[in-house]
Amino acid sequence: MSTTIIQEGRPTVTLEGSVSSRCPQELLKLYAELLQGRRLSWTEHHHLERQLGHGGQGVVYLSTRRGSDSFTIPVALKFFSPERYDSEELYVEAMQRIAKVASRVALIQQDNLLDVHNFIEQRRIRIMQMEWIDGHYLSQLLAKDLLTRTRACVDDRRWKYLNDCVVTAGPAQSRLKPGVAIAIVRECLAALAALHREGIVHGDIKPGNIMIKRTGNAKIIDIGSAVALDDPPPHRTCTPAFAAPEVLEGRDMTPQSDLASLGYVLVEMLSGQPTFKDLDAYRDLLEAKRALGGRLPQLLPAEVACNELLMNFIRRLVATDPLVRFASAEDADHAKDGAASFHRQLIVGGLASEYDNEMRAWLDELA
Repeated sequence: MSTTIIQEGRPTVTLEGSVSSRCPQELLKLYAELLQGRRLSWTEHHHLERQLGHGGQGVVYLSTRRGSDSFTIPVALKFFSPERYDSEELYVEAMQRIAKVASRVALIQQDNLLDVHNFIEQRRIRIMQMEWIDGHYLSQLLAKDLLTRTRACVDDRRWKYLNDCVVTAGPAQSRLKPGVAIAIVRECLAALAALHREGIVHGDIKPGNIMIKRTGNAKIIDIGSAVALDDPPPHRTCTPAFAAPEVLEGRDMTPQSDLASLGYVLVEMLSGQPTFKDLDAYRDLLEAKRALGGRLPQLLPAEVACNELLMNFIRRLVATDPLVRFASAEDADHAKDGAASFHRQLIVGGLASEYDNEMRAWLDELA
């Protein structure tokens, strides 16, 4: 039989009203000394379970952080590789800059933005400790094999519903239906708005840096390329296929640069194919990005191309000139021709859905 106790300051009394027995004075003394010392240090133990991802900056592992009394929690650890730096001094300088940005991101606490826990050093190698996200990279959800797995998991009625409302086959990979794609974009815009308010540009928005949690919500991850506008680095990193034209040209990176990158992601989600496939040369890539607005009717399916509001929204995101893009991430969501207006249009037309729940149900079926 368990006993419930009610804490009412001191002393602690049981539910029956009797005073509970006091703990040993020695233990109470240790408790008081610990609080009075105002400084703590302890060793964390981690077990690397499996690799979650890798890229130009290093590798990310799923780890189990172990505490006292059998407490464990999954976390993600990003190990920053020194390989691309010419000296340890340059590596340390870059890591100090990343740590400074990471500490600012850690204070934001926005639900669609990755939570940063710590930035640590082990044997002179820097490691960023982050929350582990239970879900899928957007790039994984767009892959053909996931749609094939989905078909094997559901009956004909459910398959038809998924194809009509959530996801269907595209020319080269899966494509998301407009309502779902815009729901993901809106949550990414919320994360970017929080970053931009703090003077930070993400710098590497792409399907591999957007995760869809098992709850159905989107989350922007990987802040290793993030830039503080008040302290820009001498060298920047990006993914060329998703970088804004001005970034490829070596001009200043701005919040509008993130909006262009998100626009390229949206085009890929809606079209079911990589937007700039097989374009490796910067000149060819720049030319394709400058011409993208005019190519949208050919790239996008009819259900998208026929919607003037949605097409205008996409054109503003991917505009070559940053000044033509939305003034901010909030503006991209809430302006008259923004993402929220498209969702309101679906509601008025009776085509709205609970998009988070649709994604959650789909991920549950995959699991």
